[in-house]
Amino acid sequence: MKEIFIEDLNRIEKEYSKNIGYTIARRALNKTKISDLSIKSEQTEYTRNAFSIDLKTLPVTNQKRSGRCWIFAGCNVIREKIAQKYNLKDFELSQNYIAFYDKLEKCNYLLEKIIYLKDREKDDRTLDYLLSTGIQDGGQWDLFVNVVNKYGLVPKSAFPETFQSSNTAEIDKLLNKYIRKFAYDIRNTKVDIQAEKDEYIKNIYKILCSSFGVPPKEFSFEYVDKDKNYHIIKDLTPLKFYKEIVPIDLNDYVSIINSPTDDKPFNKVYTVDFLGNVLEGNEIIYLNLEIERLKELAISQLKEGETVWFGSDCGKESDRENGIWDDKTFDIDTLFQINSEMSKCAMLDTRESAMNHAMVITGVNLDENKPTKWKIENSWGDDVANKGYYTATDTWFSKFVYQIVVNKKYLTKKEQEILKEEKIRLKPWDPMGTLA
Repeated sequence: MKEIFIEDLNRIEKEYSKNIGYTIARRALNKTKISDLSIKSEQTEYTRNAFSIDLKTLPVTNQKRSGRCWIFAGCNVIREKIAQKYNLKDFELSQNYIAFYDKLEKCNYLLEKIIYLKDREKDDRTLDYLLSTGIQDGGQWDLFVNVVNKYGLVPKSAFPETFQSSNTAEIDKLLNKYIRKFAYDIRNTKVDIQAEKDEYIKNIYKILCSSFGVPPKEFSFEYVDKDKNYHIIKDLTPLKFYKEIVPIDLNDYVSIINSPTDDKPFNKVYTVDFLGNVLEGNEIIYLNLEIERLKELAISQLKEGETVWFGSDCGKESDRENGIWDDKTFDIDTLFQINSEMSKCAMLDTRESAMNHAMVITGVNLDENKPTKWKIENSWGDDVANKGYYTATDTWFSKFVYQIVVNKKYLTKKEQEILKEEKIRLKPWDPMGTLA
């Protein structure tokens, strides 16, 4: 080990002072954001909002101050199918309904895992990880499917947003405190563990009802189509709505990931330990494929007129004001005269990057059958980007997209067979287990 010596710092400072580029940078950065100073404005011309495949989709949604992007993205994929079937100009599914039961099921799942791990040492890494991460807004495609399979879907009109559903920080904080109390009590006091857990679930359900509302058991699907004709379908339950109204079976879809790390060979199927919501639901499943194959599958689904749920690291190389994700938009390395470039593998291995946001691909531009840019439907409202729609360059896509969801019919026979293989189990803290 080597300490930092004052003499070394003095020598570095002399080198720094002689470089006029550092002087200019220091003066500019005194009153300017790094991102603003490093942006290459000429790059925006390349990312103009024009695409050779451009699906006509409904207006964007707004998750507001919540981490429910994966739910919004899932609902947005489904609503397009409903809108086509019923000739709707605008329509939203209730994101609040999915979030309600996701929270309830995540709490039950975590409580059961805490019981399972109760005899572990307090500093056991798995137990520590579960208690540290706790209940989050975020999720993944398979978690969305598990909730829909068990509880169905409802229109937003049947279960609208509340202040708490759109501003989830406080409710998440409360639930996590309550669950950690349970973890402490079953280790340090004499209690009937299952009876205690049942009491906790009862109280959590009441908390969610007070915060998000009481989920509907029966409702009518009432709408006016594009031709201004009124319709009503009565006596629907959430499960009946999903099975009879929604023209899509979510179980036909699979998550494709791109993780080019040494510990995850391509053409293998994976799952993540201790990652779930509905206890009796399906495990997370990923098919790891090379990025070019992932793109091919996304394009195949787009060509058939269907949008694509996907997960990425949206915090990287983001020009939010102009609605652009482009790995060539910012040149921070030149500003500071360094080389910070990392491969996708290196970023995953060092936790520099991982999936943190889910959105919907609604278009792509092809040049000689090769993608150059992608059209993205976000859930941050219509007052940002191009009425809420973003453009991602293909090079950005290669670097920062980690997951897409496609119909299994687009897979080759070999890829479909791989899905039947025994899943390789990843640790709970694996980067592929990160929630969007």
